[in-house]
Amino acid sequence: MLTIKCAKCKRKLFKYHKIGNGSVIKCHKIRIKQVYQLNKNYQMFSCACGNNIGKDEGSFIKMNRTGFTYSGTKE
Repeated sequence: MLTIKCAKCKRKLFKYHKIGNGSVIKCHKIRIKQVYQLNKNYQMFSCACGNNIGKDEGSFIKMNRTGFTYSGTKE
């Protein structure tokens, strides 16, 4: 389980169940377990501070690599 945080203000955005090795490029919406704070403006997801986190691609979110950090373990 990973905790995704904003790279700019360090607020918790959501908890994500990551499967497999590798970096976090796509976050599938069905694997998001808990949302703390995540704003959706048109097709973009952002933090309350205005930092762009990712783009809505239907069943998943294509993450902006410089917009977030994460902590936790990958399975």
